[in-house]
Amino acid sequence: MPNATREVRPSQKPGHVINEHAVLELVPSGWILLPPGDSALSRRIKADGPTWTMSEMKGRKRLSQGIWAPAHRIEALRAELLVERADPAHQRKLDSARDRRAVEQADYVEDFRAAVLTFLAFHCAHAGDAQRLADLIAAHATPVGSGTVARTKRIPIQERAEAATIAWLRHQTTGYDQMRIPLIKGRRREVRHLLAQRSHQLLRLYREGRPVDHKLCPLQTALRTARPAPATTLSPSQAMLF
Repeated sequence: MPNATREVRPSQKPGHVINEHAVLELVPSGWILLPPGDSALSRRIKADGPTWTMSEMKGRKRLSQGIWAPAHRIEALRAELLVERADPAHQRKLDSARDRRAVEQADYVEDFRAAVLTFLAFHCAHAGDAQRLADLIAAHATPVGSGTVARTKRIPIQERAEAATIAWLRHQTTGYDQMRIPLIKGRRREVRHLLAQRSHQLLRLYREGRPVDHKLCPLQTALRTARPAPATTLSPSQAMLF
């Protein structure tokens, strides 16, 4: 069906794909595979007519393997893009968009950090710990492309801040990363729920202003040893998507 836009999977047989019915199928004559990497060209190819988007699952992630489309369409749109990109106005547009994204990102980091502080709600006796913790969580969770809950827009920022805080505490104040959890459906979720309860209990101590043993408290250890996550470096194609 060369006139229909479809989702297919790669095949070990050259010039063939696995179609939506799990059947081996020959790629239409004159079609070539556009590899992933140039998001602007990929968008234009998809908008220009029927394509076969090829992807495969790796664990829980669906990875793009490229787009099958008529060779003449790919070459024509690629040449069109080359002309546009050679225009100085195109670079000015990119620079302006990059500056705008940088401002938006800085604003979001500030808003997210404030949401984390609101969720922590530490007693004034632990205000310094709250500031340090909010810095660490925001630095870890907010970089573009980090894939953390802080980057989703499906839930309010207050819920993102809570989820990111509990996730950070799980990794930094418990033995979660060293646990060998049986591959039983629902078991990892049970473990995370249990550890989340412990994290909430730990936060309660700081919210109530109770004294803590700086040598034994897991949060104090984490605050001393944790380092902010490095900023995520984006490829040009990824930067265009943000």
